[in-house]
Formats: sequence, structure tokens, C-alpha cells
Amino acid sequence: MESGSKIDAFSQFELHPVLGSMGAALHLSQSPVYMAAAALLVLAFLFVGMRPRAVVPGRLQAAAELGYDFIHQMAVDTIGPKGTTFFPFIFAIFFFILAGNYIGLVPYSFTFTSHIVVTCAMAAAVFIISILVSLRYQGLHFFAHFMPEGVPILLAPLLVPIEILSFLSRPVSLSIRLFANMMAGHVLLEVFAGFTIMLAGLGMLGSVLAVAPIALNVALTALELLVGVLQAYVFAILTCIYLREAVAH
Repeated sequence: MESGSKIDAFSQFELHPVLGSMGAALHLSQSPVYMAAAALLVLAFLFVGMRPRAVVPGRLQAAAELGYDFIHQMAVDTIGPKGTTFFPFIFAIFFFILAGNYIGLVPYSFTFTSHIVVTCAMAAAVFIISILVSLRYQGLHFFAHFMPEGVPILLAPLLVPIEILSFLSRPVSLSIRLFANMMAGHVLLEVFAGFTIMLAGLGMLGSVLAVAPIALNVALTALELLVGVLQAYVFAILTCIYLREAVAH
């Protein structure tokens, strides 16, 4: 928040023990607590939304069905017929990230998707699963992708390391994209909120000038709502693309 006249925009990302001495003993921070809250929120949304099972759905049931159909269609269109096999995994990733991004916009909450260790863990899970799926469907032919077809064998010492580095960069780019977007957005919100408080303390003229950062924060909040769903979609669609390459011969 703000310390004196200094804006500390990064204090919101610090981890602190929760549940008092018990949390400190267990090294339990707010990050896993909010992850569990995001998972429970998604489960509650699906359970309550689909509970009526009405022929003419209400708003919540329609939203749940729309989310289900959207992710299922994305998985099948991107991966192919085998997309239904990976649909639960992609569905869970999309809504877990979406819930985490939106929970972080609630005042006094915590955005676990703004921590690189969390996004790296999710990206590593996608990366490892894509490798296992590649070995399952392609066998040893999977390693042939590191040597482009039709290239002279003399270029193998140069091209193979480049292809391996390109392949290994996938989880890095996947994790940094989500982490950087969420962190940057929350830093900007904190900075402009700090400007508002600082200007409001300068008297009447400062209060008038404080309207500008307030307006910017409103616009940034709307942008963060859009970025939250876009980043969840990008993570999910890239997961589909990696799985499509894994199941394709």
C-alpha cells in the first residue's frame, strides 16, 4: 500500500503465515489458501449451476453450460477427436486460473497467479503431461521432431540443440506470460491508488487532481477483468496446442 509518502506496490505479493502459530508451524501462507478457495469456488459454481437440470436453464445454469460447451468445443476443435480425453484437464486449468485471476481483484485478497512459482508449477504439469502423451501416441518417433525432416545430417549438431532449446522454452514462456500480466496489472492498480491517496492529502486542489488516477484505476479494473479471462484462455489454448502436437503423428 503506502508507507508515508512512498508507494510500495510490491508488498501485495508478499507471503505471510495464516492461521496464527499453526500456520507458521505448517509454513502455510495465503497462497495455498486462496488456491483452495478458487477450486472450491469453481466446484460450487458448477454444482449450484447444474443442480436444477432445467430444460429452460436459469442464468447460473446457462453460464455453467456455456463454460462447459466453450472449453469442450475448444478442446475438440484444437486437438481433434481425442480432445474429449483431455477435456477435464483443460477445463480444470481454465477455470482454476480464471477464478484465481478474478479473486485477486477483490480488495484485501491475494492473486496467486501473480507468483511465478505457481505459474511455473502449472506450466511444468502441462509440459510433463504433453511429453508423456507424446511418448504414448508416438513412441520413439517423438524424438525425431528435434531433427527436421529433409535437413542434411551434417546440420544435426547445430539444429538439434536449437530444437531442444525451443521445446524446453515452452513451459518458461507459458508461465512467464501469465505471471507477468497479472503482476503488472496489480502493480499499476496499486500505484494509481497510491497517487489518489497522496493527491487527496494536498488539500482541495489535490482532491480535484485525484479524480484522474481514480478514473484510470476504474479503467484498469475493467482492463484487468478482460485480461483475467484472456490469460486463462491463452493458457488453455496453448495447452490444447501442445497436446495436439503430442497426439499427432
